[in-house]
Amino acid sequence: MGYIEASLLPDEQLVYRAKLHWKIFVKPVCVVLLGLAAFALQPVLGAVVLAVGLAMGVKALIEYASSEFGVTTKRVIIKVGFLRRQTIELLLRQVEAIAVDQTVLGRILDFGSVTLTGTGDIKQVFHNISSPLEFRRRIHAQEASGASGRI
Repeated sequence: MGYIEASLLPDEQLVYRAKLHWKIFVKPVCVVLLGLAAFALQPVLGAVVLAVGLAMGVKALIEYASSEFGVTTKRVIIKVGFLRRQTIELLLRQVEAIAVDQTVLGRILDFGSVTLTGTGDIKQVFHNISSPLEFRRRIHAQEASGASGRI
C-alpha cells in the first residue's frame, strides 16, 4: 500500500495517479553506455564511469519508485522522496492555480513540471511529471464535479 492509499479519508477515492516520466533514466543509461565503451579502451576509467552511471541509475530508480502523485475525490496528494520525504495534501477547494511548464521535448514526450499554488502561500513545483496536462485536467474535473464539498 502506497502513501496515497494509506492517507485516504473515509468516503474518499483515488481517481487519478500520475508517475514520474521515464526520461529520468536517460542520463544514467547514457553514462552506463559511455562507461562500457570506455571500458574497452581504458578499463580503469571505464569501470569508474560505469560505477557512476549505475549509482545514478539506482538514484533515479529510488526517485521513480518513491514518488506518488494523486487526485482523489477530495484532495490532491503528492509525496516525493525516500529518506527525506516531502508531502503536500491540498483540499480541492484550496487549490488556487495549477501551472504546467513543458519544453518542446517535454511536449513531444509528454512530460513537464507542475506548480501547485494553494491558499496560505503554498507553492510547490514538481518536475518530470508524466502527462502533466492530464494531471491538471483531472484536478479541474474533480473541482468542477462539486466533489470538494462546495455549495
